[in-house]
Amino acid sequence: MSKKIRIGIIGMGTIGSVHANAYAKVANAELYAVCDILPDRLAEKAKLHNVGKTYVKYEDLLADPKIDAVSVCVPNHMHAPIAIAAFKAGKHVMLEKPMTLNAELAKKILAARGKSGKLLQLGMVWRQTPEAEVVKEAVDAGRLGEIYQIRVKLIRRRGIPGLGGWFTTKAMSGGGGLIDIAVHFLDLAMWSSGLWNPTKVSAKTYSKFGSPMEDYHYVSMWAGPPKLDGTFDVDDYATGLVRFGDKATLVFEVAWACNAKDEAYIELLGDKGGVKVGMGDTTILTEVDKRIADVHLTYVQERDRFAAELEKFVAAIQGKGEVAASGEEGVITMRLLDAIYKSSEKNAEVNV
Repeated sequence: MSKKIRIGIIGMGTIGSVHANAYAKVANAELYAVCDILPDRLAEKAKLHNVGKTYVKYEDLLADPKIDAVSVCVPNHMHAPIAIAAFKAGKHVMLEKPMTLNAELAKKILAARGKSGKLLQLGMVWRQTPEAEVVKEAVDAGRLGEIYQIRVKLIRRRGIPGLGGWFTTKAMSGGGGLIDIAVHFLDLAMWSSGLWNPTKVSAKTYSKFGSPMEDYHYVSMWAGPPKLDGTFDVDDYATGLVRFGDKATLVFEVAWACNAKDEAYIELLGDKGGVKVGMGDTTILTEVDKRIADVHLTYVQERDRFAAELEKFVAAIQGKGEVAASGEEGVITMRLLDAIYKSSEKNAEVNV
C-alpha cells in the first residue's frame, strides 16, 4: 500500500476550500496543514476541513518537514514567490491558474522546479471534464483529421469577480477576464488540438463595465461583495486571432461582462470532422461512407474535476503517472497571454 502524500494548502479562500474538499476524495492524500494570512478565516477553515495543523506564514508551512506537497491557492502576484520558495523547500507544487503574472516569471518557476527535482502541476481543471477527455481521445485517434481552425468563446453577461479587490487590480492579478478565465479555454484549445506552437497574435482588449464601479450592476459575484473604494484597471473583454505558423488559426472572444448571453465552448474544425467542447453535446460533424453524418461521443456525465486533477497530482508524486498539466505548457500559455496584451497595446500583430 502506497504511503499517503501529506498536503499543505496555502491560501484558504474560496479556491483553497475547493482544493480541501477535493483532497478529501483522493485516497492517497492526507490534508495535513493549511495556511492563510487571515487568522479568523484560517481557524474557520481548519475546523471546517478537520485540519489540525495551521500556519499564518507560508514560510513556516514550507519549513514543516512532514509536508510532501503544497497547493498554492493565493492571488496571482504571489504564485511565483510561493512556488519558487516551495521548490527550494523540497515540496511538490500544485499551482492554481494562471501560472503567474507573465511568461518571464513563469520561466523562473520552471527553473526552480528543475533545480529541485520536484513536480509541478498547473490548475488547468477544464481538462478533467469528461467531455474534454473524450474529444481529446477523438483528436488523438485522428477522427478530426488535420485541425486548421479553433474557435474559443467564453462569455459572461455580468461576471466580474471581486470587483475592487485583487482580481481587478492589475499589479496583483496581471490582467482581467483574459488572464482569469480565458486562460482555461486557451489551454484547453491547445491541449485538445495538440497545437502548442502559437506564433503570432492580433488582438484587442477592452474595459467597458468595471469602471466606474458604482455603475456596475450584477446578480451575483464570485469573491464579492465589491469594494467600491478599490481599483479596476484591467480588461473585461478581449478578442483576437492567433496563428499557429501556417498550419492553423484560433479566434477567441472572452468577457467578464458584456451585453450578450452567457456562452462557454471551444470548437475544433478539422478536414475530417468538427466538434464543440463545453456545450454538453460532443457530436462530431463528419462524413461516413460518403454521407454527411453526426457521430455522438458518449461519456460519463458527472465528475468532480478538481478531485480528478488532484488525484493525478498525487499519483504523479507516487510515480504512477504524469502531471495533468505541465509547467512547460504553462509557459507557452503565459507567452500567448503576454502577446495578446502586447498586441492590444500596440494595435498591431505581434510575435508570441
